[in-house]
Amino acid sequence: MTVEGALKKQRVGSANSVRKHASRIFSPYRVVGNVSTNIPYAIGTLGTTFYIVTSVGRSFQIFDANNLHLLFVSDKETDGDITCLAAHFHYVYASFKNKVGVYKRGKLEHMIELPDPNAVVAKISVLGEYLIASTNANVIYIYKKNSSSSKYATELYTKLSIGTLQGGDIVELVHLPTYVNKLLVVTKSNLILFNIRTGKQLYASNEFPDEIITAEPAPALDIVAFGTVTGEVILFNLRKGKKIRTIKTPMRISSISFRTDGASHIAVASSNGDLIFYDLDHRSRIQVLKGIHKEVNGGIAKASFLNGQPIVVTCGGDNHLKEYVFDPSLSQGDSEVVIQPARLLRSRGGHSQPPTSIVFADDQSHFVLSASKDRSLWGFSLRKDAQSQEISQRLHKNKDGNRIGGSTIGEKFPEITSIVIENNRQGQWENILTVHKGEKFARTWNSRTKRVGRWTLETTDDGFAKSVAISQCGNFGLVGSSNGAISVHNLQSGQKRKVYRLHKKAVTGIAIDGMNRKMVSCGLDGVVGFYDFSKSAFLGKLQLDSPITSMVYHRSSDLFALALDDLSIIVVDSVTQKVVRQLWGHSNRISSLDFSPDGRWVVSASLDSTIRTWDLPTGGCIDGVKVENVVTNIKFSPNGDLLATTSVSGNGISLWANRAQFISVSTRQIDEEEFSNIMLPNVSGDGGSNFLEGAFDPDEIDPEEVFGKYDSLEQINNDLLTLSLGPRNKMNILLNLDVIKQRSKPMEAPKKPEQAPFFLQLTKDKVGDDASGREGIKIADQDSLKLEKENDVAKADAASELNKFKSSVKLGAQFESEFTKLLRLGSEKNDYTVFLAKLVEMTPSNIDMEVRSLNAFQPFDEISWFIESLSQGLSTNKNFELYEAYIAMLFRVHGDVIHANNNSNNIKTALEHWNARHQRGESLDELVKFCGSVLNFVSTAN
Repeated sequence: MTVEGALKKQRVGSANSVRKHASRIFSPYRVVGNVSTNIPYAIGTLGTTFYIVTSVGRSFQIFDANNLHLLFVSDKETDGDITCLAAHFHYVYASFKNKVGVYKRGKLEHMIELPDPNAVVAKISVLGEYLIASTNANVIYIYKKNSSSSKYATELYTKLSIGTLQGGDIVELVHLPTYVNKLLVVTKSNLILFNIRTGKQLYASNEFPDEIITAEPAPALDIVAFGTVTGEVILFNLRKGKKIRTIKTPMRISSISFRTDGASHIAVASSNGDLIFYDLDHRSRIQVLKGIHKEVNGGIAKASFLNGQPIVVTCGGDNHLKEYVFDPSLSQGDSEVVIQPARLLRSRGGHSQPPTSIVFADDQSHFVLSASKDRSLWGFSLRKDAQSQEISQRLHKNKDGNRIGGSTIGEKFPEITSIVIENNRQGQWENILTVHKGEKFARTWNSRTKRVGRWTLETTDDGFAKSVAISQCGNFGLVGSSNGAISVHNLQSGQKRKVYRLHKKAVTGIAIDGMNRKMVSCGLDGVVGFYDFSKSAFLGKLQLDSPITSMVYHRSSDLFALALDDLSIIVVDSVTQKVVRQLWGHSNRISSLDFSPDGRWVVSASLDSTIRTWDLPTGGCIDGVKVENVVTNIKFSPNGDLLATTSVSGNGISLWANRAQFISVSTRQIDEEEFSNIMLPNVSGDGGSNFLEGAFDPDEIDPEEVFGKYDSLEQINNDLLTLSLGPRNKMNILLNLDVIKQRSKPMEAPKKPEQAPFFLQLTKDKVGDDASGREGIKIADQDSLKLEKENDVAKADAASELNKFKSSVKLGAQFESEFTKLLRLGSEKNDYTVFLAKLVEMTPSNIDMEVRSLNAFQPFDEISWFIESLSQGLSTNKNFELYEAYIAMLFRVHGDVIHANNNSNNIKTALEHWNARHQRGESLDELVKFCGSVLNFVSTAN
């Protein structure tokens, strides 16, 4: 099995086994930074407006050609990579494998599947009521609309085959103007004309000596232009069957387009990234745009003029989409026309190779700075794609006015391996530092001007720059060397200020706290150094067992995490200079790690294709997922709402939504067997989640599944004496309720206003009667009101007579409260468990009212029952302080009755039971006093 097949199988397996919430914390959200691939774009027309459809792998994006703003993205990923695109009015046709999807506004409306399951659609053409698709097997399938009311073709009409002797592989499907129901099939060696309605071949040209690569119909009748592998552009008259002109170019042609706004120009694109414009009238070359798309990525995939406009659109495999425009001519009168050269009008783009380093550029999670292997530095907007732009690498001028390094930019800087940014001095001077591969200095950049800065901060020991840091104040930039030295530079002047020498090997991490007091460094020698930055003094060092590859510092908590070569993560407290956590779990080298904004979590990625979330208070891995591509960089947004990652494959930045914003996350440690496969975010968002994931679906989350089910013990040991779990001030309120009531009494009785307004002097029915009288409304008849009152009195008399014949029950039982009822039932069963549970839950004011309502007359049943219930409560060894407060309240309210009738059998027996239980609590008081005395003696002893 090939590597591609293995990856494909792995991707399918991952997709099948993935769950919606594979991760309890992070959900795939979307990808930023992807614009196009090497698949040619499609241009659609809606009236006088144009839109451009570009492929980004398994999804496509629709841009407005007027401003290149992103309009729509396909709502779902296709089953395979998109191989061809076509646009026809409102509909976009995207082919993948043996299928063609029909989309409107990015939503799939119909799917066409070719009869051959092994075929791969290579070209698509929409011709009137027909949809034509060619495959890699040189078979052309023609689909037709079911009826005149159908909006697109869905029914297979006929099939055409192109044999090897007829011309070989199909290059293009071309429809010439005025050729009704005619399809021109361009093969590698000749041209074949078919009537698609009858399925007959009408014409076949002779074989050309050179292989044909691309073809394009001319705005003139019967003319088609095609390019060959030798770099020739041939204009062929199909009606006459002969060549009419040949244009030679020194490159391999990839695309041809004719200008249709009145000028006889032709644009020839090449696979080396150059775009050449020719004037067909003057038979001369107008302009050459060199390297507008990178040759290593296939050069220009397609170049096409917009119909009736002097604008040419280009795209390539370097993830760029560009528009060039021809300005109006400056010539006047009959003089010779001077054609203005084409200039770049607008563009959208991103990295052409996977990113190597990322960092959030602001505190609002708006921009992400990203560096890539293509040696570019981009600032991507997470809110609007049109705000993304590449940071300029054009150098500043010298004092004499000449530019450093010449008048042109030349080659780009080497690949960036590390980025750091600080915004406190943004706009005043440079606030970005970067480390470049193979350079002995760090470069400064200005985020306000979006260009490279004035200074280069060199290392002091002639070593290569390996790590950088900026103080929170934005005044100092630190550069770590491969030879172990650390140099401190002033970012305003670019001058060197300090040098630290501790490490024997490369410095892999530097950080300064928020107050510029303490500095921390680490290196491949396994040493962690601590410095007093303000005094330039060495405070100490910590020797670890393995080389340290990276470090991330959390300024709020003064903690920093280190990734070691022994596959562990060490968390160190910079204040105590001690290791506080050591996290084990990864089975391969750790590629990146970062703190959450609150400092509670550490998220790490490794070459074992896992992303793990570590909870620092517990020291365990609380979440983990397996991804299909190895994650190389991982960063938490300053707001904590997003997690940004990059992978070994893919030019974009993946964004994950943090579901912990809206739901609680369990701190239960999980094993690697519980890790689930999860798909990386994609452009379309298919299989991912909404940004507010977790905010609107709490019903889908089972708390027992998230946190686990745990039943706490009501009593750890029956021999232990425990207090209640309620509010601590409840007992104080019970003991001092009389004082609280006394303080809450009003100082004086409320006074009636001396002279109330007239509308406050009327009460109840008088208000309505008086108002009705004033408005002249007729009130009810006095006789009817008198009759109604007599009926009410008769009903009340009848109800009182009826009560005389009701069943005779104990009178007190009809009016007793729930408190008294549970107390009486407990005495009958000699079990007060239910009553005690009710008593503990009641508020102090309700308890006071119920205790005052106890029957204080002979035979004192309720008082004795209440004392017995408290005795039983003390025997359970629970809620000790509450039961003591309840008996104190009873003595305070009914103490005189109990003292005067202490010889009563009921009260005497209840008090003896209480005293027997209460004596056990006295030992607790003695034990507490003894322990307090011992502790006081030990603490004061010399």
